[in-house]
Amino acid sequence: MTDSSKTVQIRFLPNDVSVVATVGEGILQVADRAGVLIPTGCLMGSCHACEVEVEDGEAICACISAVPLVWRR
Repeated sequence: MTDSSKTVQIRFLPNDVSVVATVGEGILQVADRAGVLIPTGCLMGSCHACEVEVEDGEAICACISAVPLVWRR
């Protein structure tokens, strides 16, 4: 579920592409909108083909992750 009243700036590296995203929006959808390709496999989080590293170094599966209000630290 997205909260259209709350947005955050997402920056994709190494492409250095920034885009505004709505809290709750799927990471893959945000990447696609920004023109950033994140490889996928199963789209269920099992194969880890879409694994990306977030700001604090934590690895997440982009296919099953949504934009949080803030990344955990």
